[in-house]
Amino acid sequence: MRNESLPARVGAEPLLPMSVTAFAEGYDLARLRADLLAGLTVAIVALPLSMAIAIASGVGPERGLFTAIIGGFLISALGGSRYQIGGPAGAFIVLVLACVTATGVSGLVLATFLSGGMLAVLGLLRLGSTIRYMPYPVTVGFTSGIGVIIFASQIKDMAGLTLAGGEPGPILEKLSALWAARDTVSPTAVGVALVTVALIEALKRFAPRLPSLLLGIATITLAATLLNLPVETIQSRFGGLPRLLPAPALPEISLETVRAALPWAFSFTLLGAIESLLSAMVADGMSGTQHRSNIELVAQGVANMGAALFGGFCVTGTIARTATNVRAGASGPAAGMFHALFILGFMIVAAPLAGYIPLAALAGLLGIVAWNMIERHEMAALIRSSKGDALVLIVTFVVVVFRDLAEGIVLGFALGGLVFIRHMSEMTALDEGVTHARSTGPARRDVVTYHLRGAVFFGSVARLGSVLDRIASHPRAVLLDVSGVGFVDSTGARMIGQMAQKLGRRGERLMVLGATPAIEAAMRAQGLTEPLLCYCPDTEAALARLDTA
Repeated sequence: MRNESLPARVGAEPLLPMSVTAFAEGYDLARLRADLLAGLTVAIVALPLSMAIAIASGVGPERGLFTAIIGGFLISALGGSRYQIGGPAGAFIVLVLACVTATGVSGLVLATFLSGGMLAVLGLLRLGSTIRYMPYPVTVGFTSGIGVIIFASQIKDMAGLTLAGGEPGPILEKLSALWAARDTVSPTAVGVALVTVALIEALKRFAPRLPSLLLGIATITLAATLLNLPVETIQSRFGGLPRLLPAPALPEISLETVRAALPWAFSFTLLGAIESLLSAMVADGMSGTQHRSNIELVAQGVANMGAALFGGFCVTGTIARTATNVRAGASGPAAGMFHALFILGFMIVAAPLAGYIPLAALAGLLGIVAWNMIERHEMAALIRSSKGDALVLIVTFVVVVFRDLAEGIVLGFALGGLVFIRHMSEMTALDEGVTHARSTGPARRDVVTYHLRGAVFFGSVARLGSVLDRIASHPRAVLLDVSGVGFVDSTGARMIGQMAQKLGRRGERLMVLGATPAIEAAMRAQGLTEPLLCYCPDTEAALARLDTA
């Protein structure tokens, strides 16, 4: 695979869309053919998913199509990934449904628009690379938690239940309401959902090259129509799908509407940045290329604002569709643009046919998506790997499922940071050694040497300080060898400074050995200069300076 997308030097990532780079390489008939085929393949996957995700999110299926068309085109045209496919994502279902419940569809559109602006600003400020620091247990925890919530949200349509009131959002209340409505189960809806799942899984196993999602939905729709099965369809709940995109229009903007939409916009921004860059990283791993994270965020922002102008909702990079694009042999971003145009073509030509799709079939499809999102093997591996990773994973998962998605991510990230600090502090060590003027010379009893290794930062200073405080003897000088230190923060420098002051009050000296230029500069910046302590390249230089003082 090509690696032209790598920036010229680390940290110099250009704010240049990957489509510009790809077309500058040359675009011939072979690449056009590859991108057309890949775009069609992805569109076949994205078509039923976009409508199913929109319905599960509490909006009409047409808004899922608008999001896939406008958002998908803009992400591929302006983004920093060669293979990224944008559209409505299952990860957003929980947040979008809650936003619609709280603010209505107009509030959702405004929150999407505001989120787009925030994402673009993050990219322009070149903060895209910081999103990559999300701990893996947090990613697995929130993805699996979202999968559980999505699956629970599809039980109503999979079982054809009729609830006395609206379906609650919190999962425990939802399950309680669904259980209370168990007498309204529709055997036909259950059968349609199960057959849909069976068809899709059978096609995946025995005919993996065929578009299993579309064929499964199309087959069950045809059967339900011919047999006149008593199941709810897109047509019966939402009416007919439009055959054209709506005219673009700004969402209603006022102080009151912005205040209501802003918290949701922040949540959309956080999840959108994580999901889109995670998807781009998956594409990198599959293709051997390197995405440009900052322009990718800018493109995500423009795509969200563009989708909102056409009545769509949150758009982000989608892992499953992006992986399909890579496997289908796409040559560059044009495949993603073609995928959006193919969906537009379907809406223009065949929108009335989509009205016959049973909602139980779409619920079965999303049930498969949700099941695949629950990363069971990764969760088991992380739980076995270490107590710290297990704690971060479980807390993130539980908070996402039973509390709130954004809270789960923030709390998981904070716990991940604490676990990292603990591990780093445990890797920091301080050992006492014997001081020799030369390798063959006698030991110096008036000088004590300590070898410091690891990172000297706020997480490790308590352990190190307690060791240094136990210097029982009163040597003429203490040599602190920091050649094995990779990092010193202000707290670590302050600890060394306090040690120097303590020795100075006793008429003794602290001499720092083997400091790299970066470490010495960091310590000097905290005021650790002569006469408080002195810097020497090695033991012989320190002893020579001590003896001539």
